[in-house]
Amino acid sequence: QVPLVESGGGLVQPGGFLRLSCAASGSISSLNSMAWYRWSPGKQRELVAQIRTIGRPFYSDAVNGRFTISRDDAKNTLYLQMNNLTPDDTGVYTCCADRDFVAPTSQAYDYWGRGTQVTVSS
Repeated sequence: QVPLVESGGGLVQPGGFLRLSCAASGSISSLNSMAWYRWSPGKQRELVAQIRTIGRPFYSDAVNGRFTISRDDAKNTLYLQMNNLTPDDTGVYTCCADRDFVAPTSQAYDYWGRGTQVTVSS
């Protein structure tokens, strides 16, 4: 097991920014795929961004150009920098990870956090 704990969510005005963190209790160096998903009432859980140890990060069309995913293996932490937030970005953001290389279209991750709430509202 690799417990994942998200933090950094909160209430922000439209146009604002937040940085989410996903801290693992152990080393993430063996986790080849890590990602952020979000869910809001009435919508399906959707991929926000994925980072793998090879290749370039993947972003959904909804966040491309505004969000940046990154990882710091020395700190065992995954990040999501979110800029120019809109009300449509409101939701519970969850990080996930897997030792395998997971395709962006797949949700087959072994490890999931419990999520952090992001609310974008004036």
